[in-house]
Amino acid sequence: MIICVSGLAGSGKNTVGEIVAKKLNLDEVKLSFKDEAKRENVDLMTVQKEATKNESYDRELDREIVKRAKKGNCVVMTWLGPWIVKNADLRVWLNVSERERAKRVARRDRMSLKKALEHIRKRDDNNRRRYRRYYGIDIMDHSIFDLEINSDVFNPQQIAGIVIKAAEAKRAGRR
Repeated sequence: MIICVSGLAGSGKNTVGEIVAKKLNLDEVKLSFKDEAKRENVDLMTVQKEATKNESYDRELDREIVKRAKKGNCVVMTWLGPWIVKNADLRVWLNVSERERAKRVARRDRMSLKKALEHIRKRDDNNRRRYRRYYGIDIMDHSIFDLEINSDVFNPQQIAGIVIKAAEAKRAGRR
């Protein structure tokens, strides 16, 4: 079983994906530019800016995500996972209001709400443009998703429960 959980910055994809992976005993695939920023000892927006100029940042990261996902039995927690992991069994999008996402990012990254709002707007815009330019993917077109969940309404445990039920239903439907 391969489950892809996606959403914009601060949507909770890692939190939900980690819960799902643990409960279903699946591997986690969650490579991101945050990892690259830590590795290079720079801030995330520096990597985002470089990726705008150099397509290889995205291409290399996404190749590695696909490679890891091909092993199966995993939860992929990345922006593009649902589009690039062609053999995914379940694709989930987490919808969250911009304000709630900013609150989450502010808490997580220890920044003001105003700064977090600016940060997610920049990241969202940068990623949307790059994905369209590099891959022809519009991340706001959710027609490929099996499930969209409003994570303003449900907490991570509840969302994970919904995802697990959907995964079980998909699995049962294949028998």
